[in-house]
Amino acid sequence: MRNGSPGDGETSSHALIALIAASIRRERDRAGLSLTELARRAGIAKSTLSQLESGSGNPSVETLWALGVALGVPFSRLVDPPRASVRVIRAGEGPATYSERASYAATLLASCPPGARRDLYRITARPGEPRNSEPHMPGTTEHVVLSAGRALVGPADDPVELGPGDYITYPGDAPHVFEALHPDTTAVILMEHI
Repeated sequence: MRNGSPGDGETSSHALIALIAASIRRERDRAGLSLTELARRAGIAKSTLSQLESGSGNPSVETLWALGVALGVPFSRLVDPPRASVRVIRAGEGPATYSERASYAATLLASCPPGARRDLYRITARPGEPRNSEPHMPGTTEHVVLSAGRALVGPADDPVELGPGDYITYPGDAPHVFEALHPDTTAVILMEHI
């Protein structure tokens, strides 16, 4: 037996349809496909796709699978709410686990999603021209821990100032920047590809 008012199921159904509509539009824009081209690749009518993107359609599982294949994304990307795209954990914050026998603490900054591949880089930078990066392949996420110095890091239109020990994650498939604000700034960058 469910708790709540009789309209709760209808409200959650509308919220899911709105989420799916936004996800399809977002992924189609990211792939650079027209409505016509995506409908052709997915084997569905353009009018059906238009209804889905406007939130007035009610897609079947089969339609969503076909759209996921045509867009080159997993089914979950069309039905799972997007995670916060930028997250900052300052030095001394975050869920820490402590050793019983040593002066040692491990703080989880980010867990690896299933099927992801990660590349790890050490960065050294000095003040001057910022490192402006073009978007990487779709689904890329970057994780940065600043080791020393200070830097502006993150989305090109809204970077965050980090100090030693600070952590940030942001979409690597959108324009982003790393700008050293202090001599001998160092960081560790982990690029995650799904």
